[in-house]
Order: sequence, then C-alpha cells, then structure tokens
Amino acid sequence: MQGHLNKLFLWAMFSSATVQKAVLDCGTTKADEFPSPLVYSQTNMVMRGQNVSLFCSHKNKSLQITYSLFRHEIFLGTQNGTGEPTIFKLNISEAGDLGPYKCKAQVLKCVKYSRDFNFTIADPVTAPLLTISITATGTERHVTLRCFSARGSLPINYTFFEKNVPISSAISKNAREPAELNLTRKDTEEEEYRCEARNGLPDLAQYSQPVSMAATGGDGCPLCLQLLLPGLLLGLTVIALILAFWILSKYKARKAVRGNAPKDCGATPLEVRIYANISLNQTGRTLSSSEPGQRVSIAQDEAGDSQEIHYATPVFREVAPTEQEACNDCKTECAYSELIL
Repeated sequence: MQGHLNKLFLWAMFSSATVQKAVLDCGTTKADEFPSPLVYSQTNMVMRGQNVSLFCSHKNKSLQITYSLFRHEIFLGTQNGTGEPTIFKLNISEAGDLGPYKCKAQVLKCVKYSRDFNFTIADPVTAPLLTISITATGTERHVTLRCFSARGSLPINYTFFEKNVPISSAISKNAREPAELNLTRKDTEEEEYRCEARNGLPDLAQYSQPVSMAATGGDGCPLCLQLLLPGLLLGLTVIALILAFWILSKYKARKAVRGNAPKDCGATPLEVRIYANISLNQTGRTLSSSEPGQRVSIAQDEAGDSQEIHYATPVFREVAPTEQEACNDCKTECAYSELIL
C-alpha cells in the first residue's frame, strides 16, 4: 500500500512539471500569460536605520514561482511562492541600501524581471505650529487657521481638526509654507482646533497643540480690546503732543513780554544831574534866579537838550529834641530841625 502511494505522488509531481513545462514554453507563451513580476513597498520614503519590507508578486496566482531579489546586480535571496506575494526584510543603513532593487520570477526555464525600485531617505516632520486669526463682522467670526511644520521632507500633508474631528481633507504642500483653512463661525460658538502634519513617513505623523477660541456671547465684540488699544494709544499720543506745543508757545509768549518790559535801574542820568545841582546849591554856589527865594538850575539830558528847573530855598532852624527812637535794640538820640519853605 505504501509503495503504491509513493508511486502516485511521484507521478503527480512529474505530471505537474510536465504541465508547467508545456504551458510555459517561453518561446511560444504569450506575454500576458506570464508577465513581469512586481516589486514594491508600503512606502518608498524611509529613515536611516529603518527596517522595511519589500514585496515580490506575480499576476499569475496558479503557478509555483521562484522569486529572487537583487540590488545593484547583487543577489540578496530567494523565496518560493504561489498566489501570495513573497516578503523580503531589509535594513536601510546607508545610501547604498536605497536601491535600485529588482525582482526575478522564474518557473522552470522561463524567467522575467521586474522594474527597478528605489527607496528615498526622508526626515520626519516636526510638531506643527497652529495659529489663528479672527475677523469679527456682526454676529459672525471669520476664522483663518494656519498650520506649519518647520522641518521634514517634502511634500507635507496638513489636516485640520475641530475637537478631534477632521474638518478638511489633506492639504499637500511641496514648498516650505503653511497650509491655510478659512471658516465662518458664530460668536456664541466655542471651538478647539489642532492640525496634523504628515509626509512620506506615515507612522511618524505629528500634531500641534490644541488652540481654543472662547465664545464671546450675545452681541459682544471679540478681541475688542486688541482692536481699540492701538487707537487709544494713538489718541493719547496726539493729545500729549498738542498740550506740549501749547505749553511751549505760552512759555515763549511770556518770555517775550518779560523781555520787552522797562527795567528800573535806579536814578537816571537826568536825576543824577538834578541832585547834583541841589548839592551844589547847598554848598553856596551862585545860581541864577528868576524869582526871589528860588534857585534855577540848568540841566542837560543825554540828548543834549537843556531843561530849566526851579528850586525853593529851604531855611533850617534847630529845635530841641522831642523824641527818641530805638533802632535794632540800640537807642539813638536824633536832633530834628524845622524846615520852612
């Protein structure tokens, strides 16, 4: 019995090989019956030192196919498969590990090669920064969300969320610039936003910190203080400048008035000459007189004009002292004489 089973098994294997050989006569087989295999990975962007999987598969799922993997014409390994893709494990540690990779599919003497496949070294994205700008109009707020990741290999896909619910499709950026999303919300609504940055490294997506926007409520004006503060500061500055110019002009006007006022410098030259004439008269100098009992003095002012001045002749008579006056705590006797004009 056992010998009979062995004969049947050997006959089946021989028949299968004969059938495959008959079917896959590479000289006469059509191209669509045994096409080139496929080689691919879940991602072509990897980080240095990352472990990746490379798949080899074939469109014909009924044949027992031997797959061989090559990199730069260097043989890396062989696996057999039927129907399902075969998997080759790789480690990308240096630039030479990026490829090109090629997969060979072989059935008996029929051989086909895949196209080349290359990996790309990529930098993971950093956590993005989410900023919000708001413009209030009536009871609505026009909100602009901006999401930006400073590092990471391009392109970068940005997605916006409101309370963990996506509110946009992926916005792809091939340049180092932020992605924007415009929204319109009611004043009474309170929202919390965040955004996601993702590039060709799907397992290394990064999220921003959540940013909340509180409801203003009723007819309130959001961010009124921020809008009014610049105007208030400008108004105060203008008022301060006006006051400063006004005070300066008043000060200059008062200074000019004080500069133009006449100054009292004591006795004028004319008065000095008058007193000198009186002194000369008292010393007994003879002056011409126009009337008895009077003396006439001729004085000249600074312009050279003559002026005639009439003086009365005083007569002094001694009288007995009647009073004593104290000055600065010192008693001094004073003699008074009578003046008769």
